[in-house]
Amino acid sequence: MALGGLSKAHKRAIAFSRRQFLNSMPGAAALAAASPLMSTTQSYPVPSAGSLTDVGGVRVGHFTHSSRPTGCTAILFDNDNAATAGADYAGSAAAESLGVMLQPMSAVDRIHGILLMGGSAMAIGATAGMVRFLEEKRIGYDWGTPNIRVPIVIGAVLDDLAVGDGRIRVGPDDAYRACVSATTAAVTEGSVGAGAGATVGKLFVSRGMAGMKGGVGTASARHGDVVIAALVVVNCAGDVIDWRQGTIVAGARSADGRGFARTVDVLRRDVATRPAARGPAGDVPLHATTLAVIATNAALTKTQLTKIAIVANTGAARAINPYQTQNDGDQVLALTTGVLNTSVSLTALGAIAAEVLSDAIVRAVRTATGVPGWIAVRDL
Repeated sequence: MALGGLSKAHKRAIAFSRRQFLNSMPGAAALAAASPLMSTTQSYPVPSAGSLTDVGGVRVGHFTHSSRPTGCTAILFDNDNAATAGADYAGSAAAESLGVMLQPMSAVDRIHGILLMGGSAMAIGATAGMVRFLEEKRIGYDWGTPNIRVPIVIGAVLDDLAVGDGRIRVGPDDAYRACVSATTAAVTEGSVGAGAGATVGKLFVSRGMAGMKGGVGTASARHGDVVIAALVVVNCAGDVIDWRQGTIVAGARSADGRGFARTVDVLRRDVATRPAARGPAGDVPLHATTLAVIATNAALTKTQLTKIAIVANTGAARAINPYQTQNDGDQVLALTTGVLNTSVSLTALGAIAAEVLSDAIVRAVRTATGVPGWIAVRDL
C-alpha cells in the first residue's frame, strides 16, 4: 500500500517571466494566451502516494533555473554517506556519467550521490558541483592519499533544450545548490528540478500534433519492514498511460487540440499509408529520456540491484507507450541503503518496484505545470 497523507504543494515553485518565455520561443506569442506559465501561487492537490525519501537515509533536493524551465535533482545518502547501486541502461541513447561503475563486474559497489539533470549532454559537467559538495564534507572513497576522498557520483541527463532558450543549462554551482537543499522531507513533484523542462508525447510535433508537459514524480510502498520507492523524471517520446485504468493521461495531442492523437495508432497508420508526404515522425535519437531511481532499505548486492532495475523497467513500459523508442535514452538506477538485513525474494521486490515506478510516472504528469507550447494535464 502507498505511504503518506496528502502531498505538499510545490514549496519551491519558480516564477517565470512571460516575456522571457515568449522572447525565447519563436511563434509562442500565439500560444501564450492559452498556455499557462509556472507560478508561485499554483498548486495541484494530487493525493500523496509516498516519496523516495520514505526509504530512510535518502535525501533529495532540487534546483530549478529561474531563466528557463530546466534544472537538476540531487539524491544523497545518510547511512555511511553511500549506497549500493545497480542499473539498467536499456535506452537507445543514454546520456550518463560513471554509469560504468554500476556494472556488476566493477569492483566499486557503493556510490555517494546521483544527479539527474536537464540540458542534454552539454549539462553532464554539472556533476562536478555534487563532487565538490561531497569532497568538502570528506565523503568518498579513501584513496590512500592524505586528505583525499573520491566521491562516486552517477550523472543522468535528459534533453529539454526545446523548452525555452536551450543555451541556458545547469552547471556545477546549480548542482551544489541542489545538494545543499537536499532533505528527507517528501519530494516536491511536478515541474521542478530535472523535470522543469521535461515534456512527453512529442513524436509528431513537427506534424502539428503538440506534446504535453512532463516532470518529476515519486511513489513508495511498504510491506512489513520493507520499503520500496521510486523517483522518476518523465521526458518520454510516447504517451503516458494510467496503467490501472488503461487510459491516456498525457501525450501527443490531436491536430485540432481536442483530444489525444494516440501515438501508437498514428504510428500504425503511418506504416500502412507511408506518410512521407506529411513529414516524418520525430524519430531522432537523444530527444527524449525517462530517468528513474528505485530505492529500498532491504540489503542487496550490486548484481541483485541490477536485476531489480531490469524488472522495474517493465513498470515504465506499462505507463509509457511506446516506450524505449529510437528517441529515448531511458535509464533506471536501483539502490539500497542496506539497513534492513532480511531475506526478500528478488521477484517480489522487482514486481513491487515495477508497480511503484508506474505510479510515479503517472504522478509526474499529473503534478506538472504547463509552459508555452506544452500544456499540462491540469489544463485539459
